[in-house]
Amino acid sequence: MKTSDFYYDLPKELIAQDPLTDRSSSRLLVVHRDTGELEHKHFTDIIEYLNPGDCLVINDTKVIPARLIGERLHKQDGPYREPEGPGARIEVLLLKRLSDNRWESLVKPGKRCKTGDRVSFGNGKLLCEVKEVLPDGNRIVEFSFDGIFEEILDELGQMPLPPYITHELKDRNRYQTVYAKYEGSAAAPTAGLHFTQELLAEIAAKGIDIAHVTLHVGLGTFRPVKEENVLDHEMHTEWYQVREEDAEKMNRAKASGHRVICVGTTSCRTLESVGAEDGTMKPESGETSIFIYPGYRFKVMDALITNFHLPESTLIMLVSAFAGRELTLKAYEEAVRERYRFFSFGDACLFV
Repeated sequence: MKTSDFYYDLPKELIAQDPLTDRSSSRLLVVHRDTGELEHKHFTDIIEYLNPGDCLVINDTKVIPARLIGERLHKQDGPYREPEGPGARIEVLLLKRLSDNRWESLVKPGKRCKTGDRVSFGNGKLLCEVKEVLPDGNRIVEFSFDGIFEEILDELGQMPLPPYITHELKDRNRYQTVYAKYEGSAAAPTAGLHFTQELLAEIAAKGIDIAHVTLHVGLGTFRPVKEENVLDHEMHTEWYQVREEDAEKMNRAKASGHRVICVGTTSCRTLESVGAEDGTMKPESGETSIFIYPGYRFKVMDALITNFHLPESTLIMLVSAFAGRELTLKAYEEAVRERYRFFSFGDACLFV
């Protein structure tokens, strides 16, 4: 299985740069796995494809303003107070919290930040020191500050938008789902961005259970697959949690012959990491590096709501595992022809 097997041609102008004014007004491409039929709908039509007794699974992670822009400080005796001057701009992207003040981070430019180097943010309001350079190039950094870290981060940090989004985000809440609750993600679970509280209430009123899981999305989700052979790709790890009441909702749907429908690949990866061979779920938390590609047998997920993903990415491989590579690429080619909006702020797909 080659990475190039998952390529499709995408005109640059179809990459959505801004969120729509109304979250739920995006388009929806419905893909029928059994017949190969494609339907062009709007996202609010999603409720037509959800049945009483089904269980809709959403990821309630919350994106933190994880992008910090600072200045590297001179190496000198005593406090590090004086920046190196022009050209010393350093970007630190927080990926995973390891302890109260230590984070695994992506630092750019990495060659300018070696072990022992320090970076100042907000004129010294927040300082970090590089403690370790990891084999993949990420850094372990330790912060020092006065006050509450989360409040300082909220003041100084920026939303970590994907690199293909070049427009400035005017309202940072538009890169959060309306049900975001538990902080820890470096990227949004973007399939959930289409839901409004009103639409969720309408879904619940129809008799559809809504279960929450938490998976803190890492930036590895955007990393391209560089290996020619798909099986040589090393997947990133992400922290997840499934709570007892939510596992029970999914088990109830399965036991009564109804479906478990995942909102996004992050919900899917959580369920497929935890689920038993018979499709039952249990309360659990931990780290997952599950890599789903064609040939995988799904244990829990019966339908998938997701956005359009990058060519040759692990996410389009996951979708191809669920719907088949040929049908997935057929759907994507149709979406390109019909001028759908792609990626994080783009339109959605429903695979049933």
